[in-house]
Amino acid sequence: MAERSFRQTNKPTFYFIGVTTGQSSIMRVFPEWAKYLHLGDCTLQGIDFRRHDAHESYRRAVSFIKQDPLSIGALITTHKIDLLAASRDLFDELDYYAQLMGEISAISKREGKLVGRAMDPVSSGLALEAFLPKGYWRRTGAEVFVIGAGGSATAITSYLLDAAHGQNRPAGITVSNRSTPRLLEIERIHKEIGQDIPREYVNARRPEDNDAVVDRLPDHSMVINATGLGKDAPGSPLTDVALFPRNGIAWEFNYRGDLEFLRQARAQSKERGLTVEDGWIYFIYGWTRVLAEVFAVDIPTEGKVFEDLSRIAARVR
Repeated sequence: MAERSFRQTNKPTFYFIGVTTGQSSIMRVFPEWAKYLHLGDCTLQGIDFRRHDAHESYRRAVSFIKQDPLSIGALITTHKIDLLAASRDLFDELDYYAQLMGEISAISKREGKLVGRAMDPVSSGLALEAFLPKGYWRRTGAEVFVIGAGGSATAITSYLLDAAHGQNRPAGITVSNRSTPRLLEIERIHKEIGQDIPREYVNARRPEDNDAVVDRLPDHSMVINATGLGKDAPGSPLTDVALFPRNGIAWEFNYRGDLEFLRQARAQSKERGLTVEDGWIYFIYGWTRVLAEVFAVDIPTEGKVFEDLSRIAARVR
């Protein structure tokens, strides 16, 4: 679907709202998943917006999905915060995390109501636990440095702060961002969650500012690239001078693009004993959780069905 061009559909249509949706693996993966899950004769269409696009553009997209009977829902990346800010009044229901975080990653319809959900705290948590050793935080005393303060950063830090994890939480969390308003917003959300883990918020206008945080992290700590750099825009939030923590973890939330952060981490993996993860498993969990919500189907988070879906995605990636 061309940017901002909305026409009534002739079959059930699921939308992907992003920046460069045509380049995503989901365009090849979704038809195969739809067959496997018996979703029927449906289609996936991308809607591309510029980062921080005009409010009217987001409202037009949400209004169309709400009014078109064959538009069944959407997954949102990049625009999670801006889209909800522009169209909050169009939703009949928002879940707890959507209200807390001021963002949505899924639009669905239930009994005539338009529903917005922030599902990233669940999907990012599932992705993290898929590769993180059991009891990691309690055993190592490691910290977490999240570069970026957008929706994905808010989601993973909200998961890490959850009191349900008991003592198995990071010893400290640092979040950096190039602009101050998002830092103030994520700090507000963290305060509302009300956990006692030490936190720091860094206005990092230059990659060198992020380098300084990485360089002081204790061993075993995790560094996360939760920015669009490496996918929606080229580059990395770090310079090549930054030294990742010894025996730590580097997690690149992106899985496509130039992935400069991933390259930097892999270059140090042997010398620093670094575990390096890209965003592929996050991609799988993020999409399957939203599909389960939009299509109202049961998709397990482990076991044969989930493994089959993962294999299908890897095959057509």
